Amino acid sequence: MTFTPVEVVVEVPATSANLGPGFDSLGLALGLTDRIEARLTADGPITVEGRGEGAGRVPLDAANLVAQIVRTGLATFDESGELLHRGLTLTCTNAIPHSRGLGSSAAAIVGGLVAAAHLAGVSGAVSPAEMIALATRLEGHPDNVAAGVLGGATIAWMQSGALGQVGRATRFEVHPDVQPVLVVPDDEASTSRARGALPASVPFADAAFNVARSALLIHALGSDPGLLLEATDDRLHQQQRRSVYPASVQLVGALRERGIAAAISGAGPSVIAFSVGDGPGLAEQLAALVGAGARALPLPVSARGVTAG
Repeated sequence: MTFTPVEVVVEVPATSANLGPGFDSLGLALGLTDRIEARLTADGPITVEGRGEGAGRVPLDAANLVAQIVRTGLATFDESGELLHRGLTLTCTNAIPHSRGLGSSAAAIVGGLVAAAHLAGVSGAVSPAEMIALATRLEGHPDNVAAGVLGGATIAWMQSGALGQVGRATRFEVHPDVQPVLVVPDDEASTSRARGALPASVPFADAAFNVARSALLIHALGSDPGLLLEATDDRLHQQQRRSVYPASVQLVGALRERGIAAAISGAGPSVIAFSVGDGPGLAEQLAALVGAGARALPLPVSARGVTAG
């Protein structure tokens, strides 16, 4: 039987996680998108063309993260196992900066899994909840992948099941006046180093503080942006990571002293600041404040998560 090549184009948004107090639980999809063009052929090697962010630095063969995830997805979705023996060509056009706390690895995982589901012809049978659960197993935590799958703002958690811990999530709408601005430094930061800087335990009072602020942040993002400054406060992880990216932590403090809601984006070193109604204006202020060595990008909340066609 002749094999007919199958192809799909996937787009997946950047994401910002934690947003201050919501460590490993709150996420936000942003208007910056990676694009994956995947083509399954009768035979041949795995080849990757990389464009945009990371070009010239990421592997262009089977060691590429997207290629690894596509093959993991094919092994999961194709019961026959036949598709793993086919050729695979990927074109990855990346707009999401790598190792900056904007969910680049989550985008690769979500995008690769969605591409695999389409190549295997089962995309309609894989629910968003199943995609989040599988992506969480690969990423290790659910906050970024949840926002990448669902879009908008998300609340993610881990739930015990028959197969162990499973990532789950729900989505809520963001108030239209909330306009994020990201300060993206030229320097990268290691997620593993940022996680390694965290203490093994925290004081009860700090845990209670973050629980209250996380609940308030959901309300602020959805209904009352005027509360964002208080709602984005944190005691669990940002100061503890100061040694990893001191300039970013200092910037968060300086912005908050000016009355601007700000937090480290994900594992950093990017900083997310929230404007209420004037994202471009805040971006101009931040660009003047940080000067060279960083970009200030007004990035709207993306109502859409990953798409394929």
